[in-house]
Amino acid sequence: MRKHLVIFTLAALAGCGVETATTAATGAAIKKQEVEAGKKTMTGVESKVGAAVDQMQQRAEKGAEN
Repeated sequence: MRKHLVIFTLAALAGCGVETATTAATGAAIKKQEVEAGKKTMTGVESKVGAAVDQMQQRAEKGAEN
């Protein structure tokens, strides 16, 4: 009977480890997606800022010509 209790306890503890590992892997995958989305957002913002700077330079050049 005691042997069955030990086996059951070990099986239950092993199951908890698997669940914890799965939860950690899922959390890491979500964080990776967030980082990738942040990089895309940053790239988009950088391109918009660059376009705005170019536009301001063009306006300044036109103003200097007049």
